[in-house]
Amino acid sequence: MTNSSNADSGAAAAQFAHEHGHGQGHAQGGLAKLALGAIGVVFGDIGTSPLYAFRETFASHHGVPGIQVDPVHIHGVLSLVFWSMMIVVTFKYVLTIMKADNKGEGGSLALLALINRKSENRKWTGPFVLLGVFATALFYGDSMITPAMSVLSATEGLQYVNPGFEAWIVPIAVAILFGLFAIQSRGTERVGKLFGPIMLTYFATLATLGVMHLSKMPGIVLETINPLNAINFFVTDGFRAFVAMGSVVLAVTGAEALYADMGHFGRKPIGVSWMVFVLPALMLNYMGQGAMVLSQTPEQAALLIKDPFFLMIPDVVRLPVIFLALLATIIASQAVISGAFSLTQQAVQLGFMPRMQIKHTSASAAGQIYIPVINWGLMIAVIFLVLFFRSSSNLAAAYGIAVTGAMFIDTILLAA
Repeated sequence: MTNSSNADSGAAAAQFAHEHGHGQGHAQGGLAKLALGAIGVVFGDIGTSPLYAFRETFASHHGVPGIQVDPVHIHGVLSLVFWSMMIVVTFKYVLTIMKADNKGEGGSLALLALINRKSENRKWTGPFVLLGVFATALFYGDSMITPAMSVLSATEGLQYVNPGFEAWIVPIAVAILFGLFAIQSRGTERVGKLFGPIMLTYFATLATLGVMHLSKMPGIVLETINPLNAINFFVTDGFRAFVAMGSVVLAVTGAEALYADMGHFGRKPIGVSWMVFVLPALMLNYMGQGAMVLSQTPEQAALLIKDPFFLMIPDVVRLPVIFLALLATIIASQAVISGAFSLTQQAVQLGFMPRMQIKHTSASAAGQIYIPVINWGLMIAVIFLVLFFRSSSNLAAAYGIAVTGAMFIDTILLAA
């Protein structure tokens, strides 16, 4: 990349930062209202991780045997989940990276725009541009995998209501995904108002289910927050623990969507929602899953670990909770779809993508947009993934690669 093209990129970034003050409309909405909308749109992805993350950690991976279901490994995995959330989501994204915004916008391209505008050593601009574009490509991959993974994981729960539903899992998932992409033109604000109360109910249900099982084994809370259990897990199992860590990463999927969706709601509403409501609910559920498994005999624990989230639900409320989880996975897809719209707009204005139709869906928040070409392109890709992989477990490995890759590049760009 030549110096002239680097200068052009820097000029485009500066013009973008000067002309587009995204996120200025956030002050016009109350914090509580924006926080509710953020719960409805931004946290769906990370909020549905309890459906599959704990299960996948104990599964066999590419010929590597699964880890044992015993107190040492249960405590170790829960500790890894807790500290991953604290380090990656809370400290890295909520408290650090989200402060690096480009006039209210977040995402890898926002970091790239900041680097281009402030960089004095132009010879490094080219590699950073490539990193930013690659991170954006990974996020598009995440935007395709997340809806497929999330919706499939929830529809798979229908088999615990009636085994006859097993043959209908894929067709139901495809129909749900088509409906989700069909309503995107209504805008993030309207979708957030619709999804916010549902996600509040969902997170409250996660916490309630977790507390039900934690009451039988409250000591697991202290074991979870003790980092020595995570360290002991690696000392005990070595390479298998490293492989299992690839599944623990699934517990923090969606953290990059918090940053990419910052232009829709603002940093403070997202941070408040995470610290006050979402993080406690998620950890209560994970600890509840662990407590449920540990409270059983080894034979029963081996059966429960195959799908602990759905098996922790009491029979009397299993169907409504599964239906609620299904709604939550639909909302999980919204987080990355909204993020894809935001990143696309930034890419267009920085000159990395051709101009395309961008519709603004809110009179008060400039960051709330809808891009038809991206919407329908993502829909085709997502449905293809569902038809090809046909189960959430088959998608898990690809999911982790896309998410960790985007997070790693965000870290490099922030350090720059």
